Amino acid sequence: MKIGLALGSGGARGFAHAGVIKVLEEGHIPIHMIAGSSIGALVGALYASGISTERLYRLASVFRRNDYIDWTVPKMGLIAGNDIKQFISVMTKQQRIEDTHIPLAIVATDLQKGEKVVFRSGSIADAVRASISIPGIFVPERWNGRLLVDGGVIDRVPATVVRDMGADVVIAVDVASVKTNGAITSMVDVILQSLDIIQAELASHRIAQADIVIRPPLERYSSYAFTHAKEMIRIGEEAARQQLPTIRQLLAKKGFKQ
Repeated sequence: MKIGLALGSGGARGFAHAGVIKVLEEGHIPIHMIAGSSIGALVGALYASGISTERLYRLASVFRRNDYIDWTVPKMGLIAGNDIKQFISVMTKQQRIEDTHIPLAIVATDLQKGEKVVFRSGSIADAVRASISIPGIFVPERWNGRLLVDGGVIDRVPATVVRDMGADVVIAVDVASVKTNGAITSMVDVILQSLDIIQAELASHRIAQADIVIRPPLERYSSYAFTHAKEMIRIGEEAARQQLPTIRQLLAKKGFKQ
């Protein structure tokens, strides 16, 4: 029996994914495959490529968004994205998706065709760079003649992708939420809040394909609150621990032996 993990979009809130993975490890819940959108693609790719949860925690604690923001003349986006792509390439040792320790799928959106693009092979850095390309913030990634943007635009939590990979049990982690009553003071605030609202409506039927959904309560954090990584990791841990009994019960019912 194969267990798949679907890691959703949500900007900086995606640090909580690391906390969820750590608790699943501690609970001896194996992860046989991972699919990710946006920040879920980044965390999933790092973990699938062999980076331990302890190292993920260290990376999150020192990650500063300004270190990887290469501003460009606004045309199709504010950030060129070359610096973060180089970071991903270095951290994953230039691995290809088909060579990762854990089978991996990365979701992006074809901006011109309005289609979902699922990467199952090719450069991890290219795929993740496409998947994190928030429209209006990042310049879209050009790949094989296609113009790709954030995977969360079309599939916020790719539970169906994990199912298609062959998972018998799908655990989805939804870290996106609409920050209500938050200050909207910049163009970035407008774009990110709008995406959160749109994705909240689109995601419900796809997430329903998961067997278990873990939703860390991250409503008080904005999607670019990168300075609160430790807090969001802890919240991810707590949410996963609350679901462990349910996960174990489901696995036992399906005949999975740990």
